[in-house]
Amino acid sequence: MKKKIAEHPFFFVGCWELREMLGRSARDEQQLLEAIEEIPLDSIYYHTHSFFLRHKYIAGPYPNDFATWAAIQMRDRVLGEKLGILDPYDSENLESLRGEILTIIEEHLSQLESIPRVIYGEPFHFMQSRIIEVPTGLVARTLTEFREILAGVDDSVVYYHTLEAVLRLGRRKGDFTLWIEEQLGLPDLARKISNIDPYMTTLESVRHRILKLCDELLGETKKYGQNFYEKQENI
Repeated sequence: MKKKIAEHPFFFVGCWELREMLGRSARDEQQLLEAIEEIPLDSIYYHTHSFFLRHKYIAGPYPNDFATWAAIQMRDRVLGEKLGILDPYDSENLESLRGEILTIIEEHLSQLESIPRVIYGEPFHFMQSRIIEVPTGLVARTLTEFREILAGVDDSVVYYHTLEAVLRLGRRKGDFTLWIEEQLGLPDLARKISNIDPYMTTLESVRHRILKLCDELLGETKKYGQNFYEKQENI
């Protein structure tokens, strides 16, 4: 493969999450519903999108705080599963996501004879957060440089350029995809990376799937070995 040097290099950026407690909690699913109707959008973001930033190595059936609380603390696995299949990155914006969450809870409560309450578990404590950019000083001009830097950066970099980028850019393509397509002229690789679904997986898995795609194009699969990638995708 002929090495192409990008006219505009890729600047790797990490992030910090600034968290704040709202001083509001819910002890049953009706209170959860009422609070979600009123909380700031930054709180919707915290309990859905940034869940992946706080749980870097955990992938499971309840990939947001609302689903986790319903299933674990309320012991309402049905509601937990209903909220768990909601992909926050399919919503146009946070307000739309709020509406989808409310619809799921309202429909669930309408089928119950009584409202479940926390007995032995913990109340749901509402928080909000904002993402702060943190430049790493790392820059890539070729696919080889991109691959090598991506392999060693903090997980927050993966989060910022994939998951956070969807909300920031307002479209499904992340920063990696756009740069590889526009600056390196590799639309097939960009398409394959954009098809990686970050939902219901981990940041490490996303990272290593991107690395595998890069190595396949660079002819490095033999060097690392197929078993290496299979193990990494199961992290």
